[in-house]
Amino acid sequence: MVQSIVIPVIYLSAAVFFIVGMKNLSHPRTAPWGNTIAAAGMLLAIIATLIKVEIIDYRYIALCIAVGSVFGAVAARSVQMTSIPQLVALFNGFGGGASMLVATAEFYKQSHLTSFTYSIIVISILVGSVTLTGSFVAFAKLQGIMRGAPVRFKGQHLLNGFIGIAILTGGGMAAIDYLNTTNAILFVLGLALVLGYTFIIPIGGADMPVVISLLNSFSGLAASLTGFVIHNKALIICGTLVGASGIILTNIMCKGMNRTIWDVLFGGMGSDEGTSEGGHAAGKAVKSYEPEDTVVIFENAKLVIIIPGYGMAVAQAQHMVHELQKILESKGATVKYAVHPVAGRMPGHMNVLLAETNISYDKLYDLDQINPEFEEADIALVIGANDVVNPEARHDKASPLYGMPILDADKAQTVFVL
Repeated sequence: MVQSIVIPVIYLSAAVFFIVGMKNLSHPRTAPWGNTIAAAGMLLAIIATLIKVEIIDYRYIALCIAVGSVFGAVAARSVQMTSIPQLVALFNGFGGGASMLVATAEFYKQSHLTSFTYSIIVISILVGSVTLTGSFVAFAKLQGIMRGAPVRFKGQHLLNGFIGIAILTGGGMAAIDYLNTTNAILFVLGLALVLGYTFIIPIGGADMPVVISLLNSFSGLAASLTGFVIHNKALIICGTLVGASGIILTNIMCKGMNRTIWDVLFGGMGSDEGTSEGGHAAGKAVKSYEPEDTVVIFENAKLVIIIPGYGMAVAQAQHMVHELQKILESKGATVKYAVHPVAGRMPGHMNVLLAETNISYDKLYDLDQINPEFEEADIALVIGANDVVNPEARHDKASPLYGMPILDADKAQTVFVL
């Protein structure tokens, strides 16, 4: 009775919680509530799974929950906002690693595997392992443990292709009994871990918004595949939601950088090889101001557009920016924030930083909303945002930024660059 009615109802409830939670994550105002709802859905899924497999001894499970909860709470409270991208990269890696371990354990647990189940196990191990080591490389690059610049060598794509073919060939030959299946799984696991490393090292630290969202999608895909392996509907639904949303976000990030998915997977992301010759935007004179000199300009400003970037995060200047906003508004000025899709080191990085200071969400504008207003702006204040306002992206074909959608800061009457 419990197996046939109660467990499916709990799994269905968990799936509804996941969907509602993700819907609420679409806006900063409802995101905390959405996060809580999704966490409650995960708790329901865990309870249903424990009942389904009839686990009586919960000591190890309780210990793992306690350790994970302590780690999560400490990380959430102690990690600086500038380090959130690294933390997200780690979480992606842990998700992929968990899926890889579950799929591997299920292989050793089952005595008779169908061709379909074996194929899903191999793919789950492949995706999970790539996500694990790839996310750790992303973490190391962002944290400064590894060199942030792209690491490239001749024949790199051929090597990755050879490793991928070797993984699929080894797994396929084992499925038709040309190889010992146990050795084949270890072979696939080892090569997949290597592939995750070689897949991410050519990508520069500046392109991490795309990488993080892509690896997030991979972690969801790995979880969904593992759900097929262990016949867990909640895991399939949860993983599919994460995988699909990650791909959508990756596509948004790619458009924000004028790249394609193909560029992300096989192109020269983060390349520093292109050099720009001339082609600088003509027009505005460049001057250096002392802080006191800016007072008159700001005193008379009616519309000020602030453009935040990673430099603001590093300087932890978001609170001072909010103070400046309040001073300007007290003098009758209108203040708006222009947030580029790839500003910072991860999707939504600037939104989170500004929300931390309780800046009203209705003052945050994306690229398409704010660009028409720059021509009417008295001041565009650029704080640590470089590539996302560079006019070379419009006209200089020699620039690596060429074609990238940018914020039209240069069209404001006065532009202050910090």
